[in-house]
Amino acid sequence: MVRGRRLSNRAGWWRGLVRLVPVVAMAMAAFAANAEDVFPKWSDLTTWTEPKVWSDDISPMRFAVVRSSATGCEPNCPEWISAEGAIEAGTPAQLKRILKKLGRRKLPIIVNSPGGNVDAALQLGRIIRKNRLDIAVGITRFSDCWPGMKDCRANDGKGAAYFGIASDGSAMCNSACPLMFAGGVGRVVGGWAHLGVHQITTTHFRTKRQYRTTYRVVRGKKYKVTTETVTQDNIGYKTYEMSKALEKRLSAYLREMGVGRGVLDVMKATPASDIRQIALDDMLTMKLVTSRDTLDILRQAGICRRSPAPANCREIPANAKPAKTAVVAVRGATPSARPAPVDNSMRFVLVRSSDPKCGLDCPEWIAAQGTITPDTQKIFRQLLDTVGGRRLPLIVSSPGGDLLSALAMGRLIRDRKLDVAIARTDFTGCKPQDKGCAPPDGFYPGVATDLGAGCDAACPIMLAGGVRRFVGPKVPVSVQSLAFAERIRSYLAEMSVRQHLFPPMPLDRFDYKRNRLRLEPGTMLTMGLTTGPESANHLVGPTVCKAEPRPQNCPAVSALKVDAQFTPKP
Repeated sequence: MVRGRRLSNRAGWWRGLVRLVPVVAMAMAAFAANAEDVFPKWSDLTTWTEPKVWSDDISPMRFAVVRSSATGCEPNCPEWISAEGAIEAGTPAQLKRILKKLGRRKLPIIVNSPGGNVDAALQLGRIIRKNRLDIAVGITRFSDCWPGMKDCRANDGKGAAYFGIASDGSAMCNSACPLMFAGGVGRVVGGWAHLGVHQITTTHFRTKRQYRTTYRVVRGKKYKVTTETVTQDNIGYKTYEMSKALEKRLSAYLREMGVGRGVLDVMKATPASDIRQIALDDMLTMKLVTSRDTLDILRQAGICRRSPAPANCREIPANAKPAKTAVVAVRGATPSARPAPVDNSMRFVLVRSSDPKCGLDCPEWIAAQGTITPDTQKIFRQLLDTVGGRRLPLIVSSPGGDLLSALAMGRLIRDRKLDVAIARTDFTGCKPQDKGCAPPDGFYPGVATDLGAGCDAACPIMLAGGVRRFVGPKVPVSVQSLAFAERIRSYLAEMSVRQHLFPPMPLDRFDYKRNRLRLEPGTMLTMGLTTGPESANHLVGPTVCKAEPRPQNCPAVSALKVDAQFTPKP
């Protein structure tokens, strides 16, 4: 017997993902266990918490009322409704419950979602519009306590259950999420957030079932007693593009929300297997956003000092800081100095190997360590100008950082025809951060090591720019879903790296920010991210200067009479 079942376009994908969850979870657990030992502590992250209860691959959307923990906002701080996770059939009921608790208060919604159930997204949009709420795309990072955390008493007596900070960096609203987003009265998407759409498809599955029926004969008559299913097999399926009925329904909904037809046109033109990020100018034209503002207009601490204060501000007098006691300065006393903020931005240093095995004939390189910032490319270009036309390899260790800057760095590296390896540079003797430490020729003594090195998030994009690219077998390199998917794909093709290196944005239920996938050496080689199985020693090891032809990062033979080692004065 053959029967048809109509399921959403996500059904088959979910079943496949559920099978992958244990594998990914094991990989993530192993990576997390070693993370503290592998990566240097670029900054103190203990204050901000990204809740583990939301870090699994199948976490549904959860709502929480959050109060800003920004410095200086108390006792009058902005509050918002955080909406994080995938949209499911029961999500609208959750939002209704939280709005009922808030009563007449109208808090904006800050959403971060890969998409999900289309019908539920439409319901959410209508609930948001009915309650006349604003909405923005952003991520909420909780401080101390987070939803689902058991027995957390850190916020007791503070007047709010959850405190945190919202930002648009790497936030997303994809697939069905823009339908929910369209319900906002005021709608904003920051420059670092990702809003994308794609085709909505319908899949019909054909199922074959075999039944066993039990009969009983009474006085010559046969009566059916039971019927039970013995086997049930899927014997095929067929996927259809957006139906006319669904298109008409979505068109009516967007018109109801005051959003232009252009959104639906982009959805229809984008395959279900892909995602199309809509540019801010296009979103304005389509009336999907109501201004060029970012979520700062909803969550910035200073908004509550306006008169009148926005509706999402709430004053808690008990949270006001007590007045500071006047301190009389005592002559001769030295005031305690506040520690200077740690600058974790990427630093570039010229290095000459101090490995005793190379003697005087030692390789040189550029060490690049720290977080990629918008100024990284400018600083690197200035350093390259100091070495003339020499092509010194770049030895990198970075937790990631600014995506657009990483793209620019990769192109600059390729333009200068530089090799790149992932390793950490350990300085011996005089260190760049030491005051008064300036070697006469500009090269600091050091050695490159795999121990403690890493390349995460946007760092592999920078690595891809190298002409030759090497990563030691024990060096962790991990990737995550990133915004600007089209730009990244174009860049990777330009660098002869497979375009599917990074997990795509449309992976519903994939925790794009918190869960990172570690790349194995074989995978990096297959994908073209590395050009060989060697480590950084292939470029800056103690014996490279003995090779023929002589590498460009080895000093000229005439210079070998001069001691390349710099010894600081005692």
